[in-house]
Amino acid sequence: MKQVSIVGFGRFGQTLYKLIKDDFLITLYDKKKIDVSSSKNTKIIKNIKEIYNSDVIFFCVPISSFEQVISSHKKYFRENQLLIDVLSVKMHPARVFERYLKNSQTQALLTHPMFGPDSTKFGFGGLPLIMDQFMTDGLNFKFWKEYFINKKLRIIEMSAKKHDEMAADSQGLTHFIGRLLNAYHLKKTPIDSLGTKKLLEVVEQTCNDSWQLFTDLQVFNPYTKQMRIKLGNTYDQIYSKLLPMQVDPGFITFGIQGGKGSFNEEALQYYIKKEKIKNFRIKYLYTSENVFKALHKGGIDRGQFAIHNSVGGIVGESVHAMANYKFNIIEEFGIKISHALMIRKDANFSDITTIITHPQVLAQCQSSLAKKYPHLKQISGEKELIDHAVVAKLLSENKLPKTIATMGSKVLSRLYNLQIIEDNLQDAKENYTSFLQVARV
Repeated sequence: MKQVSIVGFGRFGQTLYKLIKDDFLITLYDKKKIDVSSSKNTKIIKNIKEIYNSDVIFFCVPISSFEQVISSHKKYFRENQLLIDVLSVKMHPARVFERYLKNSQTQALLTHPMFGPDSTKFGFGGLPLIMDQFMTDGLNFKFWKEYFINKKLRIIEMSAKKHDEMAADSQGLTHFIGRLLNAYHLKKTPIDSLGTKKLLEVVEQTCNDSWQLFTDLQVFNPYTKQMRIKLGNTYDQIYSKLLPMQVDPGFITFGIQGGKGSFNEEALQYYIKKEKIKNFRIKYLYTSENVFKALHKGGIDRGQFAIHNSVGGIVGESVHAMANYKFNIIEEFGIKISHALMIRKDANFSDITTIITHPQVLAQCQSSLAKKYPHLKQISGEKELIDHAVVAKLLSENKLPKTIATMGSKVLSRLYNLQIIEDNLQDAKENYTSFLQVARV
């Protein structure tokens, strides 16, 4: 009987052992304790060197550990000894073998048993096994191919490259979908269709394997990255097709970062006039995050937000929101803006302690405020209060203390009956802000 070693006795190592244990003298090695029923054909060893007394060594180790194992065991390899990998990727072990067996008489066979503990509960008959002769002589390859055929496995000969290309769109995709549905918390219900039951089976089958196997499958196959990108793009396309072309067919619905009287509204009016758009509606969404959420959910047709100011620089709020969404830029344009300091009509300026406005306003008026109003505390509100139009509205409704002032377009003073203390507080006379008009992908 041939002497065969199995390095690694995890889930698949145990499955392989079940397949071959009656046909060879088996030596088992694993860093963890191995618990198997006693057998005259099986020996459990703790000394790595003893593994290589065998004619054939199967490596049932994690994909990410494979190179380290081969590198550290290289000194024990013998001439004409056969090393067989069973990894779920094939180009990676091929490169490792080529690197460490260069100018060596040690042979290497690439295999991928397309089964595991869950799929072999009722035997191995008809299950597929990928084989690539690679660095194996004809005699060894013929022996193992015939052996696996005699074990009722379905042999598929395939190059490592072809395997990884196909596996990305089969095993890689299946495991990704399984993990996705598991993270979605897909659960059994009393009304499950056959299709739903199949999805639950995919979750069970893929998530019984370790997270390490999943990540190794995705990382060490060079074609899975493209699979994931394609899957994401396909999801976006189908998701977008389910949304209406327009919220209201008779109007273009714009969602803007600001409130009524904000510079965002002023910018939108400029854009609408420039593009000669007649039928439109405006949704005041106050923050860039709200604009992107509404666009993604189909609540608006177009989104608009400030992106850059000639003095204040990048609008951080918008950049952070942009990072979380996919979108198309329709146009970038700019308008000249000026900032006024405003308080409630019934307030005395001597009682004002704090200015609440957008951080960009404070950035654009930094020097002027430091010179003229150094005693006033400067803060930016959270969530929708980041928009100075919202602050102006709440001041007019007596929902903010009389000690609060705000800054923004002087249009706000007319809309919300506020008193202007001083206009044109921006540090630069030529103060321009750029805005983006965006749409769904």
